Amino acid sequence: MEKMEWRIIKLSEIASTNSYLDKIDCDEPQCEGCVVTTHTQSAGRGQRGNTWEAEPGKNLTFSYLLRPVGVAPQEQFVLSQAAALAVVDVLSRYADGFSVKWPNDIYYCDSKIAGILIEHHLSGMSISRTIVGIGLNINQDRFVSDAPNPISLRQVTGEEYDLDAILNEVLEATAIRYAQCDTNREQLQSDYAAVLYRKDGFYTYCDADGEFLAAIHEVQPDGHLLLCDSEGCVRKYAFKEVAFIL
Repeated sequence: MEKMEWRIIKLSEIASTNSYLDKIDCDEPQCEGCVVTTHTQSAGRGQRGNTWEAEPGKNLTFSYLLRPVGVAPQEQFVLSQAAALAVVDVLSRYADGFSVKWPNDIYYCDSKIAGILIEHHLSGMSISRTIVGIGLNINQDRFVSDAPNPISLRQVTGEEYDLDAILNEVLEATAIRYAQCDTNREQLQSDYAAVLYRKDGFYTYCDADGEFLAAIHEVQPDGHLLLCDSEGCVRKYAFKEVAFIL
């Protein structure tokens, strides 16, 4: 894989960086590494149809375009691992205690500091493009939405940060992790397991049958989560089939 070159488009206000990047790439194909970031995102999208709260000018809201020709559709979870690990790599330079809550939320202890929304577009039997959207709480010191557990880097460390500098750090880390999708997937898998939220011990989860106690057994390369419940049975889940009870 060639060295990633990022091209950053800065906007004052848009509804969603993912939607904007998707549109401009459909109108005129963009080069891999195109990044859209905005001061204000009025309708940021999260997983499960949620919105993302971000005080204007206080946090990072951005999306980037990948063309992962070496990743088959059934292998797409490796891109999620790379995106999440890149964010943890950067945040861990400033404090300890960051983790990845399966599949790709970023946590500080039991609070959420970043969300990642990944959208793949398929062409035949390959991924033609991937758009990765990230909302990363940096300087916000008060949250007013009904999100249950938000936190920012400023709340963790007491410091204020230059958003452009953090963005560049995340993109540099992303380039390194993205290259590993071709060169060293075993390292991605190992590093992901090492920073997994609740990787040790029994916790409460909830699936279609109700709440239960379980410990994380494994996250498989295809992204399935294996939980070992208190009865010793291993349960296998795809995304959205099980919820963490916080």
